[in-house]
Amino acid sequence: MNGTMMGVPLTLTPLFTRAVSLFGEREIVSRRSDRSIHRYRYADFGRRALQLAEALVRAGLQPGERVATLMWTDSAHLEAYFGIPLAGGVLHTINLRLPPAQLAFIIKDAGDRFLIVDETLLPLVASWWKGSGLERVFVVRDERAGVTALPDGLESYESFLRDTHGKHEPPEIRESDACGMCYTSGTTGNPKGVVYTHRSTVLHSLVIALPDCLSMSQYDAVLPVVPMFHVNAWGIPYASVMVGAKLVLPGRHLDPVSLLELYESEQVTMTAGVPSIWLGVLQALEREPQRWKLPRMRMVVGGSASPESLLRGFDRHGQQVIHAWGMTETSPAGLVSRIKPTLAQTSEAEQYHLRAKQGVPVPLVEARIVGQNGPAAHDGKAVGELEVRGPCVTASYFGANDPDRFTPDGWLRTGDIATIDAEGYVHIVDRLKDLVKSGGEWICSVELENAIMAHPAVLEACVVAVPHQQWGERPLALVSFRQEQQASPEELRQHLTTLVPKWWLPDGFVTVPEVQKTSTGKFDKGALRERYATWRA
Repeated sequence: MNGTMMGVPLTLTPLFTRAVSLFGEREIVSRRSDRSIHRYRYADFGRRALQLAEALVRAGLQPGERVATLMWTDSAHLEAYFGIPLAGGVLHTINLRLPPAQLAFIIKDAGDRFLIVDETLLPLVASWWKGSGLERVFVVRDERAGVTALPDGLESYESFLRDTHGKHEPPEIRESDACGMCYTSGTTGNPKGVVYTHRSTVLHSLVIALPDCLSMSQYDAVLPVVPMFHVNAWGIPYASVMVGAKLVLPGRHLDPVSLLELYESEQVTMTAGVPSIWLGVLQALEREPQRWKLPRMRMVVGGSASPESLLRGFDRHGQQVIHAWGMTETSPAGLVSRIKPTLAQTSEAEQYHLRAKQGVPVPLVEARIVGQNGPAAHDGKAVGELEVRGPCVTASYFGANDPDRFTPDGWLRTGDIATIDAEGYVHIVDRLKDLVKSGGEWICSVELENAIMAHPAVLEACVVAVPHQQWGERPLALVSFRQEQQASPEELRQHLTTLVPKWWLPDGFVTVPEVQKTSTGKFDKGALRERYATWRA
């Protein structure tokens, strides 16, 4: 028997149209590069997104062709998020923190036809854009800064939109058509492209807005600290527009004071970023606890594991931290950690333990762990590689044959080593490539890092494997301390003795001003392993 429902495709078009129609007066706030504030309404955003779509079609953009963006988190980037797909094109956000050689590789690999770039980022493209295959490059300029000539071959974004009217009618789009594209961080080998469909993007937006996920609604003021060039800012701009939330876009200014200023002045209710960002914000709050009058916020933390001390720290300031996990390949939300009603009466310690886990699968996502002998038990003890599947999970990489990342029965191998307990909470204990193999036994670097960061003097801790003649590998800890605080290696070892097995204790503690990070804000363990490969106790 067939159903009788309409076969209306899931695309960004009705999501965009509804938002502009119903929430035209809702604000979108951006911080410019000079720190000044730009404000306009959903109605203005909608008109300009359609102007961009119209201009791209006039420029000859064909369905499925890629338009790259090299931009900060601001209103112009939001226009591209919708204007490019509504022209039938594919939004390709590029991580501006990658080295120029990787930027050039990604643009060529994706076959980008046009590029929209912020004027402050022109030095990143100056040396290679002419040989990149790009036909046209549009520069988003700060018109208030005075008129100066652009380098030959570059065009003003505003001039590109000038002769359009915002009356663009989006083409007929299938839900299986591509609407967006991101590349993995490429910590090993060249980055790989992941292509999102209209259907997967709409479904992802619906999922993360659910109460048991990020609980997003028209009553929210949302500030994504995670950049719009990093996995579509975790899908938050799409979901925010879908529900009609106020958007607060921080631009390039992600230092703690700039963020706290926006949280207070714009009365932000939801924000999202990586642990290193939140550690800095927490430090600023604790230095001047009376300075800031913050609303109660939902603070989503992802990108890497969050130490329990971070959750406790923000709880002291009346803020709610929500731990989540995802990947470029999962759109990215895959797991969110919230306390189930049946566990609400457990002890405070147990609740913090659960909240520090990556969480349970979000709706439409399935998760399992697989060990050497097949699927492992969900008992909180058995360890295996985390595998996921769902309608927002990629089934392949763009233009690449990488069968080792996918199982014969259609699951994505994440490369994360995890446990799953009887309640379904996933705890990622390490990346497969980051485990320390000492004397044939595994040491989980993430668990050891979190134990070190539980020391009150420690701000950040990163554990990497270093070669050892007898044991094969041993852990080395790189530690940065809170302002005006220190702890000796002996004090740190004593602190760890009650938290981890004795044989896990690092062979050394190296004090660093700040732990080196990747372009996405994670500890750069590959570079650190290489740097300390010759370290000896």
